[in-house]
Amino acid sequence: MTHCYYNETVEFFYNKSGKELCHHWRAKDVLVVVLGLTVSIIVLLTNLLVITAIVINKRFHYPIYYLLGNLAAADLFAGIAYMFLMFHTGPRTAELSLKTWFIRQSLLDTSLTASVVNLLAIAVERHQTVFTMQLHSTMSNQRVMILICCIWITALMLGLIPSYGWHCLCDLDNCSRMAPLYSRSYLTFWALSNLFIFLVMVVVYTHIFIYVKRKMARMSKHTSFHPRYKETMINLIKTVIIILSAFVICWTPGQIVLLLDGLGCKSCNVLAVEKYFLLLAEINSVINAIVYSYRDNEMRSTFRKILCFPCYRPPKYSPASVKSSNAEQRILPQNGHSTMDSSL
Repeated sequence: MTHCYYNETVEFFYNKSGKELCHHWRAKDVLVVVLGLTVSIIVLLTNLLVITAIVINKRFHYPIYYLLGNLAAADLFAGIAYMFLMFHTGPRTAELSLKTWFIRQSLLDTSLTASVVNLLAIAVERHQTVFTMQLHSTMSNQRVMILICCIWITALMLGLIPSYGWHCLCDLDNCSRMAPLYSRSYLTFWALSNLFIFLVMVVVYTHIFIYVKRKMARMSKHTSFHPRYKETMINLIKTVIIILSAFVICWTPGQIVLLLDGLGCKSCNVLAVEKYFLLLAEINSVINAIVYSYRDNEMRSTFRKILCFPCYRPPKYSPASVKSSNAEQRILPQNGHSTMDSSL
């Protein structure tokens, strides 16, 4: 008969898994908490600004911006979850009940999963719009809302599974070292799921990169090749490179460490780097806001309105500039070069 340890303390599982649980504050613990809280505050402020901008500006009421808003909401949630972790880490971990420990971990898992799945949804949407040469997706608002609901349902399922059975409270030999109450099989599943999503994203953005580069090479041979279109394409390539680089740098180390722990690698010193790799993944929540939103001119203008910067001045439109803009709009479709949002 299987014996379960529901009445044991968090410290009991940490000792069994071999993870050190210190009862006093060390310099390393203080450094992690200070860095963690600083990053969390930045994540909260930046993503709250993005959500506010999308809500108040009607020009952002399109599918891609709804997905960006949902990404900001996921990253905002990640900031809250990470802040909760910082207030319940170090020596305070030993004081946690099993329920509180599972809540702490579930908040992190749910928020980070929502962020990753949302990034995949944005990648697929950008792939569709770039290849059809459209500014905005033809997806209806209803479909976007269904997609957003599916993202959060998936995130909640993956985040709450350990709390409802996929743990090691009844199988101590299967406990992981990084998360001593989690089963190693769950860590392996979670890491492999995320790495698969990463692979899909890399394939999607690489396809976009190759397509845009080839498109530029073909278009540059035509005398009708519009300079603004070329600039748009170059900016798009830059954005793709930034997205891929930031994503790989921030997420891959943590997922590999999780996978190694899940596979039971005894010689791998995963505990020495786990907190720093988690912090690195959280930093991606700030980078998301910068890459996906702050590179958008209209978004930056909205930010200035929200923050009431003294340097902000409402744009002035003269009849000549309107006429020039209309003329450009007529020229671009005739040449087959419809403009796209270069920041996305």
